[in-house]
Amino acid sequence: MIAIEMVLEQVRGLDRRQLENFIAQGWVRPENDQFDEIDVARVRLIVELRNEMAVEDDTIPLVLSLLDDLYDTRRRLRNLLNAVAAQPEPVRAAIRAQLNDD
Repeated sequence: MIAIEMVLEQVRGLDRRQLENFIAQGWVRPENDQFDEIDVARVRLIVELRNEMAVEDDTIPLVLSLLDDLYDTRRRLRNLLNAVAAQPEPVRAAIRAQLNDD
């Protein structure tokens, strides 16, 4: 886990007030003021969206929600691909044939 001071040191262009605002908005949810790597990556993304891409604060939740959905979909697809890969060849062939028919 990463302390708030370390996050402030690691993320260029971020100050304590901004980070506290991100937490208050629910854009990042540390556990007892301790961040994991995913939290820090999310903070970096928010800073980039605001500072480099000029995304307005009222749009940030939409962007984060869409990205969360995308990452969840990718995770589910990866799980599905692993499940298909674990099947016997005849089953995999039937799945490929079905997909090619679409």
